[in-house]
Amino acid sequence: MGFWSSLQPGSAGGWCAAVTLTFPGLLRCQDLALLLLRLVVAIVFGASGYFHLKDPAGRAKSIELSPAATVALGLMEVLASVGLVTGIFIQIGALVLLLLGLGAIGKKVFRWKTGFWGEKGYGWHYDLMLLAMNLVILSTAGGKLVVRL
Repeated sequence: MGFWSSLQPGSAGGWCAAVTLTFPGLLRCQDLALLLLRLVVAIVFGASGYFHLKDPAGRAKSIELSPAATVALGLMEVLASVGLVTGIFIQIGALVLLLLGLGAIGKKVFRWKTGFWGEKGYGWHYDLMLLAMNLVILSTAGGKLVVRL
């Protein structure tokens, strides 16, 4: 009896592991929880993008990019955040933010040699958490609470 034998057919045609739920009633709140997750991620990245666009020269120095690249980064963050809030192109928005997060982690680890916790809390633990949040949004399509066009 191995891992594969513990899987059972899922309702969506795939296979899933049997799970014992401690609070099965909370499954009703799944879409609300995904909406709140999307809003938190959108606030973080949207604010970052806003500040990139507000002062591209200053932000460019702090993140070691050109001002033009900083403006492009800010636009991507803001547009992806709008997608997360509205649910329009939500998976594309989450994928863009996930890739930006990978870039941020890569820069912190390989270029700046920042540790996981970093000095004064400026490590890449926060970026990794946001990356995981975007992965959840990407893989679940953010739930059903979206703006209908």
